[in-house]
Amino acid sequence: MKQRVLVIGGGAAGMMSAGIAAQRGLDVHLFEKNDKLGKKIFISGKGRCNFTNASDITTIMENIIRNPYFLYSALYRFTNNDLIEFFNKLGVRSKIERGNRVFPKSDKSNDIVQALYKFLMYNGVTIHFNQKVDRVLVKNNKVEGIQLNSGEKVKGERIIIATGGLSYPKTGSTGDGFKMAKELGHHIIKPLPSLVPIVIHEKWVKDLQGLSLKNIEMTLWEKNKKIKSEFGEMIFTHYGISGPIILSLSAHMSPPYSKYLLSLNLKPALTQDQLDLRLQKDFKKYIRKQFKNSLEDLLPKKIIPIIIKLSGIDGNKFVHQITKKEREKLVHLLQNINLSVTNLRPISTAIVTAGGIDTREINPSTMESKLIKNLFFAGEVIDIHGLTGGFNLQIAFSTGYLAGINC
Repeated sequence: MKQRVLVIGGGAAGMMSAGIAAQRGLDVHLFEKNDKLGKKIFISGKGRCNFTNASDITTIMENIIRNPYFLYSALYRFTNNDLIEFFNKLGVRSKIERGNRVFPKSDKSNDIVQALYKFLMYNGVTIHFNQKVDRVLVKNNKVEGIQLNSGEKVKGERIIIATGGLSYPKTGSTGDGFKMAKELGHHIIKPLPSLVPIVIHEKWVKDLQGLSLKNIEMTLWEKNKKIKSEFGEMIFTHYGISGPIILSLSAHMSPPYSKYLLSLNLKPALTQDQLDLRLQKDFKKYIRKQFKNSLEDLLPKKIIPIIIKLSGIDGNKFVHQITKKEREKLVHLLQNINLSVTNLRPISTAIVTAGGIDTREINPSTMESKLIKNLFFAGEVIDIHGLTGGFNLQIAFSTGYLAGINC
């Protein structure tokens, strides 16, 4: 009689583990509490699905924030190149964009979801939609099945928990796996938001709502220690700041968040001396104008009133009246605008969850629990996550693959 594998969660990690296990000839049942699979995949990459990154494994490891070395076996056993080839065989052609981000050539995340569904069907996986699993049943420290919220019990010799974290709860990621694992004795590292917008204290930020800045640099400081700098794009919001570089910086933060300061450099391509010369050039051009009307060649119109206010220079002052000391102060400001962090946005708005099942309690070569025999974990339910750029989906697929071949 075939060994029965019960997979809990129909996201990236769950679908991969289920399909791989079934490919080995096992009787696999996938339980998904939604009415469809891959809801988080579907919305990833703004609907385009950045499913991996084409960088070498060393670079991928460098972009994993939490427990990168735990993923050594998973990433080498099922690499990014393996993943690209996997989808190619399922009919999904891919393309590489800026930062080595890999997308389906069609720019449609649904192609990834449909390819995984096709993979499951081809290998004979039985899918149970609208079935919420409440707990894992264990006897003599070994799994023996699951219990659904209806009270029904389903027997199984192998169980894979791939329920995701707490980010995007509308997709089904509501921490179910944390609860199940905790009941079985696993330690849960407190789930926190990561890759998430940042709430800023300064009131003037709200006046810039909707303003997008490109080719700027943001630096994260903890007290007087520089943590990380990111170059790229950001956007001001009603609560603070967001955008690609802001999400990346949030991954380097931990509570209490008020200990952090952000410094915005509007002109990172210029040295202080070069920026000073640029200002002198503009001031010469607008020598008969007031200060408030002299910065439009240098800055977006919306931010100019804020810069004038922060500079302490009277906006009605004529350009030829501005002193060298005032100009030097302005140069410094343009490259050092301080933003005080109040908090991160809620975990429900985060791209990924930081925290989860303690990696010390999972065998990194097999994804099997060290506490409960024949219990496996995959994906975001584990205390692992990376930066934006396709790294988190690669983690999900690689850990799912490892669980699938070892269960």
